[in-house]
Amino acid sequence: MKIVVTLPDGSKSEVIAKPMSSVMSAMRDAGLPVRAECGGAMACATCHVQVDPVWVSKTGRAGSEESDLLDMSDYRTETSRLSCQIRMTPALDGLAVALQLDALE
Repeated sequence: MKIVVTLPDGSKSEVIAKPMSSVMSAMRDAGLPVRAECGGAMACATCHVQVDPVWVSKTGRAGSEESDLLDMSDYRTETSRLSCQIRMTPALDGLAVALQLDALE
């Protein structure tokens, strides 16, 4: 499955994800510069992405605990998510996200 990731400099990368893997792990496996300090344990916000608005109905919005972590970000928007909390399914093939500045290594 494919994920289109826009980096803060505007460049785009296509990442291949395994079924049920997180968007965060797919970005890391592809060598993108995502900090992801907690390794996907939802204990930080260093894998912060903005989901393209056309995909929000499929990814869903951040839950309350995820939302609390995202509150620490200066870059939070209505479509912000922690990429460790988005699991890839066939319905998300082609997902478009933008990696935020606070998530860069």
